[in-house]
Amino acid sequence: MLNLEEIHIAESKVKSGADFPAFIQEIKAMGVTRNDVYVINGMSTYFGTGDEAVQGPPIYEDLIIEPESSISGIREALKIHQNGETDYQTFCRQAAAAGVEKWVTDLNEMTVIYIDMAGNELVVEKIPEA
Repeated sequence: MLNLEEIHIAESKVKSGADFPAFIQEIKAMGVTRNDVYVINGMSTYFGTGDEAVQGPPIYEDLIIEPESSISGIREALKIHQNGETDYQTFCRQAAAAGVEKWVTDLNEMTVIYIDMAGNELVVEKIPEA
């Protein structure tokens, strides 16, 4: 059974994109198979096996998602975030400016898919080993 409190403890260890692979391994061990993060307010839904899901609350004030998406914008935001140059909030603001509505982390495929408001996949990234 998924435990939102345990997931939040694991999340609290993430300071930049450089910490993301270790976080993914930790929540995968908890039984998480997928995680949807909504850029507008940081709300996350964690899915386990079957119909199991837990949803966290919004974690920041609503951002404005640009209606026109930018693949180069999200690629640049990812690059600097993964290098540890930005914090999570900064990355979310940059994702919103690039037109990203949400990202979906598939822990079975070990990918993260960045999706715009029209449902288009902008970038698909492989999650590196922790």
